[in-house]
Amino acid sequence: MKVNEKNITRKESLSVELFYAKTKDRFKLKLITPKWGFDRTIVDQNLHRPGLALAGFVDLFSYNRIQIFGNTEMRYLDKLSNGDRLTALERLFKFDLPCFIITDKNKPHSEMLELAEKYQVSIFCTEDSTTKLVYLVSDLLDDHFAPQLVLHGSFVDVYGIGMLFVGKSGIGKSEVALDLVERGHRLVADDVVIFTKKGEGILMGSGTELAKHFMEVRGIGIIDVKSMFGVRAIRYQKRLEVVIELELWDDKSEYTRTGLDNKNVNLMGVEILNIKLPILPGKNITVISEVIALNYLLKHYGYDAAKVFQDNLTEKINNKTKGKNPDRMVDYFEHDFE
Repeated sequence: MKVNEKNITRKESLSVELFYAKTKDRFKLKLITPKWGFDRTIVDQNLHRPGLALAGFVDLFSYNRIQIFGNTEMRYLDKLSNGDRLTALERLFKFDLPCFIITDKNKPHSEMLELAEKYQVSIFCTEDSTTKLVYLVSDLLDDHFAPQLVLHGSFVDVYGIGMLFVGKSGIGKSEVALDLVERGHRLVADDVVIFTKKGEGILMGSGTELAKHFMEVRGIGIIDVKSMFGVRAIRYQKRLEVVIELELWDDKSEYTRTGLDNKNVNLMGVEILNIKLPILPGKNITVISEVIALNYLLKHYGYDAAKVFQDNLTEKINNKTKGKNPDRMVDYFEHDFE
């Protein structure tokens, strides 16, 4: 399976207006100024606490990040005189920064509100602690700025394992996914699947807002999996763990026989197990897919059937060499003549 790196997209910025729309209900973020600077942009997913900048050191000031004022910053400002407080704050406001967030139920000083109006910068506040607010907002920004990859395939949760079926158009990806759903598994997305990189080694997949959980089945048309099979048959997102590449049987291709030589595919820097599955008449791809998921679970919990078989084979060969190997696999059980 080859992936074109040009298909990987990254969002370069987020407006303060959209940031507020995403956080006001989810994180109960309150706007304590008019909608000043809503057209300003956030270009960095990290947050910044401007303690050193308030004290006068701005050589390494990360002004392009959202500025967080917690208890430390607010207590420092409390101890300054009105004039010094105005000077310290204006040192920050002169930079082209996105916005401010005040945490821990703290209230803004009058100088802060005065400068916010002068420089047209929005100030938000929250009752959450700084630690909690940073965790929540960082996760939201990480998701927004995370690289995304769009792939054509069918994405299904099989026994808790996220399996993406890929292959040439018309090879039967949707039919396999539909069969798995009928057997009690859950559809994440069909046809167009969007993968977002979360952290260093996690890819989360979901469908598009338009397609949702609709499927196109050739010869039938469009079906709604949620309406047909119920809410138990769908998931809105799932971690990708296995890519199954469906292809017509090719005598010239090599297919794994033992499972000792598993191959991976690199998607946005994440190594994902890649299984090439040939299709032949009478071959039950659905059951094989379930076996792949169960085998993946066994390996996850420390049991690798291929390695166990290899170890048993090696032991038998060694015993045969030493003359300890019996002619039969087992002796007859007592009184068992079936």
